[in-house]
Formats: sequence, C-alpha cells, structure tokens
Amino acid sequence: VSKQMLEQVLRELQPLCTVEQQFIEQFFQLSQGAADLQVPEVSVRTMSSPVPLAEEPTTRLLSEIFGCLELELRGFLDVCNKVHPFSCLQVLVTLSDSIFEMWGSSSALPSSFLNTLLGNMLLLAKSSFNKSIGTLCKEIEEAKMPSKMKGGILPSVSRFEEFVNLSEEVFRTARRRGELDKAHLRLAGSVFSSINSLSSANLKVNTDMVMMENFHHIHCFLCKKKIHCLEGKKREAKQRYSEHMEKYVIKYLGQPLEKLNHFFEGVKARVAQGVKEEEVSFQLAYSKQELRKVIEKYPGKEVKRALETLYRKIHKYLSPEENLLPVVWHAMEQEFIRQYQEFEDLIQRCYAGSGIAMDFTMEDLLSYFNSITLSN
Repeated sequence: VSKQMLEQVLRELQPLCTVEQQFIEQFFQLSQGAADLQVPEVSVRTMSSPVPLAEEPTTRLLSEIFGCLELELRGFLDVCNKVHPFSCLQVLVTLSDSIFEMWGSSSALPSSFLNTLLGNMLLLAKSSFNKSIGTLCKEIEEAKMPSKMKGGILPSVSRFEEFVNLSEEVFRTARRRGELDKAHLRLAGSVFSSINSLSSANLKVNTDMVMMENFHHIHCFLCKKKIHCLEGKKREAKQRYSEHMEKYVIKYLGQPLEKLNHFFEGVKARVAQGVKEEEVSFQLAYSKQELRKVIEKYPGKEVKRALETLYRKIHKYLSPEENLLPVVWHAMEQEFIRQYQEFEDLIQRCYAGSGIAMDFTMEDLLSYFNSITLSN
C-alpha cells in the first residue's frame, strides 16, 4: 500500500510544482532576468533538510507556498518505516526511480525546489536503509545458536537468504541498485563471519560438518540468484565448503583405522627425521612384530562393520535438505583408498620381503563401499 501511495503522491507533486513554477515565472516575469527585478520579500521558513534549499527567486517563493510539504513527506516516510522494517527498500526504489524518470522526461525540467526536496527525501530513505542494514548485520553476527541444534542451516544463513530474496524482488525493476549491492556485500561479510565464529562449544556435532553444509547452502543459493556483486562471495563459499568437507572427511575417516593411522604416522615421522626406510623395522615401536599386531586388529569384516557404523553416523547428522550424503560418502571413499594405498606403499618400502600385508585388498575395500551405498 505504501508503494502505491508514495507513487501517487510523487505523480501528483511534479505537475503541481511545475504549474506553480510556470505561473510564478510568468506573473513576476522572472524569466526576463531575476537579478534586475524587484521580487516580493518572502521569508523562507527554516527546514531541517540534509541539503539546504536553493535561494533562487522562484525556489524561494515555491518553498514558502509549499512550506509544510517536507514535514508531511518526512512524516509519511516515518509511517512507511513503521509498517515494515524493510519498507525502506520500497521507498528507496520508488523515490530513486521517480527522480530518475523526472530528469529523463522530455517535458520542461522540474523546479529546483522539487529537485532539492525529493533529493532530501532520497537521502533520508538511504539513511534509513543503511541503518536497517546495519541492524541486520549486527543481528546476523550476534545470532545465538539454538541450544538443541545438532546441525543443518544456521539461523543467520536463513536470515541472509530471506533478505536477499525480499530485496531482489523489490529491486527487480529498479533503475539503479548501487545501494542494494553495497548492502548485499555488507550482509554477506556478516554471514560469513557468523559461520566462521562457530565453535564446538556451540554445537553437539562436528563443527566442520556444520560449516561445510552452510557454505555449500550459500554457494547453491548464490548460484541460483546470479547476483553480480556477490560473484566473489559465491567463489569464496565454494572454496570454504570444499575446505571444510576435506577437514570433516579426514577427521572422521581416521576413526575406522585409527591405530593403523597412528602407527604409520610414526613410521613417516621416523623417515622424516632421517631414519633409513629399510631400518625403520629395527625401531622397537615400529618393528615387524608391532606392525603385525596392529594389522591383526583390522580384519576385513571389522573394517566393513566400522564403515557401516561411520555411514550411519554421517547419515544421522547430515541435514537431508542439503543432500550432501552422496558427495561426502564418495569423498570418504576416495580418502580411504588414498590412505590404503599409502599404507601399502609404506609396507613395501619399510618392510620389504616381510610378507606382511593387510587383511583386506583394494578390491575388498571397494566392495565394502559399494555394498554400503547400495543397501542404503
């Protein structure tokens, strides 16, 4: 309603001011050279405008005739802002477009009085808009985690999306969107900061998992919206999503083969310290006997069971709306294969000729993942 009313007010103001301007100029013959004429003394009432009105004779008379107009328009904008927290979006677009159309019209240029008045109203609308954005940024950055939240999309991310959807709809036909682009960048910075500030203390699940899902969600959202000024943020979201998925996969994947991981990390550390590969097995903690003990803890059936448990755990905590389970599980498989190949390589290099091998082969490993995927 405020949009239609504001448009109607602006439509009626321009011809009214233009007709009044033409009458004043003709009646007082101001077009013949204002500097040489005696203009009746008028008292321009003090108006608390961000930009003072010009002191040209025509403008002075118009500002006296329409003296209460600015206060009325200010009051109207205040009412608009009270109707909805982001009605300032619509006011900004309507005022900006009206001024743009006024200057682009082929009719006689509107009066300096009207230009200045609407310019002042536009400044007020921009100020109101910037305050609203500042408040929203603060809300997003300071958003508290729901106490029982176990994952999924964060409230700050949902709030960001709601605003972007609303503002893009309002600005859909706008002639200019510079103010909105600046707002989008500010808000994107706040929502990224909000995700980055997550700590394990706030969550009942793995922090990297929540970050992965939320950056993935933002990336998908920005791909769909195609907002030019947020292209950089879209790329950053993709990068962050990939980083956190990698951390999540590596952190969780260490669990099914935890003791093997620990053992071979020690082997790599000895080699890095200068121990020759063929001499590693002479180190007490990394002897052939110790390696056999660790390998015995991971028969093929146990590894498959551990992977099934891991799959159920990931399935339980990943939010279904993001549908990241297939992607994460594939990444898990790739990382598991990489680790297996690394273990095999270290056995060949550091325990050559020992006949030691893991209880399961690469083919076994692939079949474990395949059966888990097909059965779920």
